[in-house]
Amino acid sequence: MEITSMELSELGLDRWLADQARELCKAEQRIARVTVVDRGWYIVRDGAGEVSARATGKFLHSTESTSDMPCVGDWVCVQYNEDGNSASIHTVLPRKTFLRRKSAGKSLEFQMIAANIDVALIVQSCHYDFNVSRLERYLVMAKEGHVEPLLVLTKTDLVSAEALAQLIAEIRGAGINTRIIAISNVSGAGLDQVKGMLGPGKTYCLLGSSGVGKTTLINQLTGHDTLKTRAVSDSGEGRHTTVRRQLFVLEQGALCVDTPGMRVVGILGAWEGVDESFDDIHALSPGCRFSNCSHTNEPGCAVLQAVEGGTLQQEHYRNYIKLKKESELPGRSYPDRRKKDKISEKGAPSGMKHGNKYK
Repeated sequence: MEITSMELSELGLDRWLADQARELCKAEQRIARVTVVDRGWYIVRDGAGEVSARATGKFLHSTESTSDMPCVGDWVCVQYNEDGNSASIHTVLPRKTFLRRKSAGKSLEFQMIAANIDVALIVQSCHYDFNVSRLERYLVMAKEGHVEPLLVLTKTDLVSAEALAQLIAEIRGAGINTRIIAISNVSGAGLDQVKGMLGPGKTYCLLGSSGVGKTTLINQLTGHDTLKTRAVSDSGEGRHTTVRRQLFVLEQGALCVDTPGMRVVGILGAWEGVDESFDDIHALSPGCRFSNCSHTNEPGCAVLQAVEGGTLQQEHYRNYIKLKKESELPGRSYPDRRKKDKISEKGAPSGMKHGNKYK
């Protein structure tokens, strides 16, 4: 299989992924990146351009869960039809990083948001949407998938400088040290900081609730009205516009994924992400009397002592316990789950985990 590395590298292909393609794609197939997912059909892009695509019946039969299906940002092995206007997806290459959440309802399945993402831009409005607990959920999602997070606070024109400083202090008070960029899509303040951190060939994904300004930010980054927006309500709350996940190539060479707003960010099997997102609590654990301390009611718990002493915020602690419990899978203890994860990841490149359903 021939790989045009210069063109595909601009779409985010690196040496490891190219090696995977050479191993998994057949001679008649080419490698492409999924740029749009919309109700069972796809758009894929290679160095020559974009075409519509469908997964083959054989591929669909071989999938064990919905998380095995192609998602935006995936690299896939495709075979183009004779006129080159459409393609069939035969294989999804292993994912280096991923963003996923628990599927709606009682199903123990993951819903894939995007794959092979370098940085997740977690977008929250300074006005109606601001919520530290929800922010912590997005951080767990990003860190579980080995994606670097960046916090973007939008609509700064709707709050005073003092109120903005208070919001940032609230984030820092919860032990969150992730970089923060505050922007105004009205005045343009802070947009240069966002543009300045975008690197060519790197993939970024916007995460956040409906109406926080993700679509407007995409339009600001592309320099024109790539996506439609709707007027905000009298309260300053935005209105939902994005209905599908889509990857855009920006003028400066970066790639950006826009996603529909998320009302619920369910967490499942994300112990590593919880530990990394709540690293201040995790750092206290060695001081507990018991090595398997759950930090809920055990005597000699260093975490509970920090809460009682006022050095650890109660709301931050309660959200940690809630997310840790939410991450549990029926019949699987935390130590057993982590042991299995470590075994299954042997041989994978550093910082990589597959996005398949837990078995």
